[in-house]
Amino acid sequence: MKRYGWLGLLLLAALQAGAQDARMNAFVSSLMNKMTVDEKIGQLNLVTPGGPAVTGAVVSTNVEEKIRKGEAGGIFGLWGEDKVRKVQEIAVNESRLKIPLIFGLDVIHGHRTIFPIPLAVSCTWDMAMIERSARMAALEATADGLNWTFSPMVDIARDPRWGRIAEGGGEDPYLGAQIARAMVRGYQGDNLADPTTLMACVKHFALYGAGEAGRDYNTVDMSRLQMYQDYLPPYKAAVEAGAGSVMTSFNIVDGLPATGNRWLMTDLLRTQWGFRGMVVTDYTAVKEMTMHGLGDLQAVSALALKAGVDMDMVSEGFLATLKQSLAQGKVTQKEIDLACRRILEAKYKLGLFDDPYRYCNAERARRELLSADKRQFARELAARSAVLLKNDNQTLPLKPGGTVALIGPMADNRAEMFGTWTIGGDPNHPVTVREGIAKAIGDQGKILYAKGANFTDDPEFLRRAFPWGGAPEESRSPGELLEEALTAARRSDVVVAVLGESSNMSGEAASRTRIGLPENQLKLLQALHATGKPVVLVIFSGRPLTLTWEQEHLPAILMGWFGGIEAGNAIADVLYGAYNPAGKLSTTFPRSVGQIPLYYNHKPTGRPLNPNDKFTTKYLDESNEPLYPFGYGLSYTSFAYSDIRLSSTQLKGAGPLTASVTVTNTGKLAGEEVVQLYLSDPAASVSRAVKELKGFQKIMLAPGESREVQFSITPEQLKFYNSALQYDWESGEFGIQIGGNSRDVKQAKVVWTK
Repeated sequence: MKRYGWLGLLLLAALQAGAQDARMNAFVSSLMNKMTVDEKIGQLNLVTPGGPAVTGAVVSTNVEEKIRKGEAGGIFGLWGEDKVRKVQEIAVNESRLKIPLIFGLDVIHGHRTIFPIPLAVSCTWDMAMIERSARMAALEATADGLNWTFSPMVDIARDPRWGRIAEGGGEDPYLGAQIARAMVRGYQGDNLADPTTLMACVKHFALYGAGEAGRDYNTVDMSRLQMYQDYLPPYKAAVEAGAGSVMTSFNIVDGLPATGNRWLMTDLLRTQWGFRGMVVTDYTAVKEMTMHGLGDLQAVSALALKAGVDMDMVSEGFLATLKQSLAQGKVTQKEIDLACRRILEAKYKLGLFDDPYRYCNAERARRELLSADKRQFARELAARSAVLLKNDNQTLPLKPGGTVALIGPMADNRAEMFGTWTIGGDPNHPVTVREGIAKAIGDQGKILYAKGANFTDDPEFLRRAFPWGGAPEESRSPGELLEEALTAARRSDVVVAVLGESSNMSGEAASRTRIGLPENQLKLLQALHATGKPVVLVIFSGRPLTLTWEQEHLPAILMGWFGGIEAGNAIADVLYGAYNPAGKLSTTFPRSVGQIPLYYNHKPTGRPLNPNDKFTTKYLDESNEPLYPFGYGLSYTSFAYSDIRLSSTQLKGAGPLTASVTVTNTGKLAGEEVVQLYLSDPAASVSRAVKELKGFQKIMLAPGESREVQFSITPEQLKFYNSALQYDWESGEFGIQIGGNSRDVKQAKVVWTK
């Protein structure tokens, strides 16, 4: 009876969804019958009034007049429930058809309450927390007038020179797909018309994280097989999770810019994956296709519309040229109508036709913005995002007593706690590391603070990182800063050096060819080490760094990333043991830039490394191995893994296979461990990766506690794309690896036939 009850519920839900779709279709069709061609094209125009959301040289002009004339479908870069209400009133009260606007913003890692950067959050490997972070961001953003976020960014990135690696989930398609689903669920919930949910926009579609040389906006060129196997899974996962919109990327795909690529936007996204939402371009991406050599603004605008793009961000190519292209037969009325319909459907799903002001609630704004529960969650999330890279001789956690020399340009720098893409955040709100440590030690210890160094002493680098001015200034000379730091270090029991990148050194348009600590900061660190005092290095960064000297010479290294509004408290929680770190890297740390791209799930080579044979794959001046592998991260306790136990070593058909290990906390503190499952397929019809992440579980163990961790493996996890782009699995021998990172694993084998 229960079975039929569930079937009945599913049937009822399907009928209700069908009825809702029918009502939406009828409403939109009726509205479109009243619209002129100009008004339909106007819905395809996304404009910005300017401000901190601007990422290019172009800003929309005469925005209010365009709204009155029905020449704007949405606004981005504007927030605040009072401001949004005023602009919405223009659309609803002063335009002919009173069609409400959609309001979007880059809510990337929190809105007013800024959470750690996405790359940091991915290191929690905690999907519940990641989903909750998106949920809390949605609560704030929708209370501030917004109903659309240009997030999540799910681009796979294997080159840390690329600054926008900070905005994504790292290098792995499986982990990236889990994060994409969690973020979409967190933003959108179960009902987009709920005034506390945001419409997600998956970006950047597609392959944006694979730009040549790690340089932003650069060329991408790869095989379809690599696309399907390694780069497309997170986008597909986000679409399957119900994402309401997708954003095009700046790069080319198969020789065509993504914004004008019909195979990508229609054949793959809509036909193969069944996406039903709207597609928006990235900032001026339509116009930029001219620079790719595809024609003038009219030509590229027609190309984008015919590819399947619905909304043009800032270029205004649709607004300026589509009517002419329609008259000349270069686009069809059906294509314009389809794009317009998708945008109106998005507004309908958001409930804007029922209540254009449902996201403008002053009381909600007072209650939600920067609320205490969000700040507390931000603190917990930042602590769980930190990754302990080294901890010799139990240097950490620190004891509250004694004197600590707190040194570095990030140690007491409020404005630099956020990191990249924090449009709605107030730089006066974050907690600094100095403040966090002061609270942690109270009157039990003493802090000697010294800045020690600037972010960099290279004026040309500063000019490039801060092209509009605002670079940090320091009246004292580098020598004076260094001497002050050394004086503090000599008087201390331990040195905590808080170094790394400024927030302008990673993120969009912030690629770097040298990704170690800037030269002057490394010089400071080496001088501190030479004092003989133990030096704990805390790093703020938006990317993996090359830390070979640091790993060789320092007893403890903590990767703090950019921790957001509660960064200082979170770092103090980890340093002083209020939280036992459990973060695991979602991206490989190279030993040197020359190894890049470097990632764990690479293909095998016919001449694997043999140190005694010249003609094998290796460098003459560097190891093949990373400094820190994917999945790596230490704890203040230790964990031991048993050998793998398999339910069978010979399987036929659907399975499943159960693989299990016993994990034991062999240390003296309770701690969390991310138990990771990797599979390999050493003999297949195409060359497969040496290993691939296929599962993970995060567990908490008390000192001395053991727990059996089981993974259920089915043929679904054995599937891959073959040379014909068919997704299937093949009979054969498979390797199973389980461990605390991609390098240090226990191994077993199974033979599995169809």
